[in-house]
Amino acid sequence: MADRRRRAPSVVRALLDAHGSTYAEDAGIRLRDTPQPLYQLLVLSVLLSARIRSTAAVASARELFDAGMRDARRMADASWQARVDALGRGGYRRYDERTSTQLGEGAELVLRDYGGDLRRLRDAAGDDDGELSRQLQKVPGLGPMGADIFLREVQRVWPGVAPRLGDKALQGARRLGLPDDPAELVRLAGDSDPAALAAALVRAALDKSVVEELVGEAADSS
Repeated sequence: MADRRRRAPSVVRALLDAHGSTYAEDAGIRLRDTPQPLYQLLVLSVLLSARIRSTAAVASARELFDAGMRDARRMADASWQARVDALGRGGYRRYDERTSTQLGEGAELVLRDYGGDLRRLRDAAGDDDGELSRQLQKVPGLGPMGADIFLREVQRVWPGVAPRLGDKALQGARRLGLPDDPAELVRLAGDSDPAALAAALVRAALDKSVVEELVGEAADSS
């Protein structure tokens, strides 16, 4: 146990250095507290919610945005087939038709309820995590896991929900032999962005090679 504690700071540093990019960054989203990037993060969260490789979800988000579907209005106005085609180009083939429908319906919901601006959702929920999650889950295709993804990533520009790691990140921490207490993990990360820490820990939960690589590096450096 003492050896694990001694290695923990090295493991966290190595984890952030190697895997500390957020999924939003991977998808080319320049996250700011403005309507367009917040909506793009919502789309990415829907795509990451399905049982599909995260690389395919990220690539499909890029394809949708490159095809012009960068905000709720453009997503709603795009044809169902245009969304299917973009998803297919990103490798989102098993779920492309259903997801195209969900994205269209979700865009209409965001326009109707929030005028295309998810800051209105945040303001209505008052930065209450539970209420934010409940409201997000009204978006078609976005269940508890998808809401958790959105909130993990959006904490970079919504400090009221930070620090937020989530169950999947804590699973990654346990696999790395790190404490599964969020406050302790944030302390170990120092000045690092909690969103980057959460994304890196999620990658450790999803990919055992990340765990093998980092635990080995920490052992070598000790």
